[in-house]
Amino acid sequence: MKITRRFLTNLLGAAPLAAAVQAQAQSPTQSQNDWPTRPVRFLVPWPAGGLNDVIARAFNDKVSAALGQTVITDFKAGAAGRIGVTEIAKAKPDGYTIGMGNLGPLTIFPSLYKQMPYSVKDDLIPITMFAASPLVLVVAGNSAIKTAQELIDAAKARPGVMNFASVGPGSPAHLTFELLKKRTGIDVVHVPFKGTNESLPALFAGDIQTTFDTLPSLLPHIQAGKLRALAVTTLQRVPQLPDVPSLKELSLADSEVVSWYALIAPAGTPQPIVDRLYKEYTAAAQTPAVQKLLSDQGLIYLPNTTAQFQARIAEETARWAQLIKENNLQLDQ
Repeated sequence: MKITRRFLTNLLGAAPLAAAVQAQAQSPTQSQNDWPTRPVRFLVPWPAGGLNDVIARAFNDKVSAALGQTVITDFKAGAAGRIGVTEIAKAKPDGYTIGMGNLGPLTIFPSLYKQMPYSVKDDLIPITMFAASPLVLVVAGNSAIKTAQELIDAAKARPGVMNFASVGPGSPAHLTFELLKKRTGIDVVHVPFKGTNESLPALFAGDIQTTFDTLPSLLPHIQAGKLRALAVTTLQRVPQLPDVPSLKELSLADSEVVSWYALIAPAGTPQPIVDRLYKEYTAAAQTPAVQKLLSDQGLIYLPNTTAQFQARIAEETARWAQLIKENNLQLDQ
């Protein structure tokens, strides 16, 4: 056959059309079922090197093996997690950008800040909570106060004299203490610090009488006798502090407060991909290696379905919104 210029032109012109037809023939469902075909980016909205980093890498290593593709742990810190979560919310919802969500950015900040760059309800899919940290109510190790009830009695005996520390207005520690104040009617003064590197020395020195903070940050000091644990904010006692009662056990709370670490994806991520992510991160949480890591870090795993986790977010968001409104705690930025 004689190959003419017209024949070659027609042949080359048909190639893109054939490719387009082939691409259309591949259904969205087939594409989703093939996921992932390349590495997945897991965005942590906090600086590298901290507990969020340790947790993310431990889970992502396990999930990478299960998916057959690397889950790359990346970091985008700033604005107390809001910058990184915004990037997740605005990412293409194809399963190749996912990330970490936490208590503050997903449940507290929507009411705390007047301007928010994302909507949890409209822009994100909370998939599962894969680790949690109880908060612990503590006093200095040499304090005369031995129990939570003694702390409350002391505060009632001296209204407006005792104080408590937090790592900033609207932080979980601050709001949890506001819940305790509301429950018991005590009047204690909030003293915000920039971080535990400032608040804990003040507590050791006796300048601050008490605080709530996460178990990972307090456990070494409790074990060393520098702090005394009075109660935990989970519904039950935690393995790391078996002799310390829960606030619920003491009739000082009806619901739990934990600082949690969760898997989130952009809204619009296909359901088969969401389901696969839930399956693999849940499986990773239950492996002996990850369970040991969580325990060693002062963390726990609370089993949850996606529906249960999303219901939890709705409940916690409503609780914090009411508390923030009652105490006029809203911030400009």
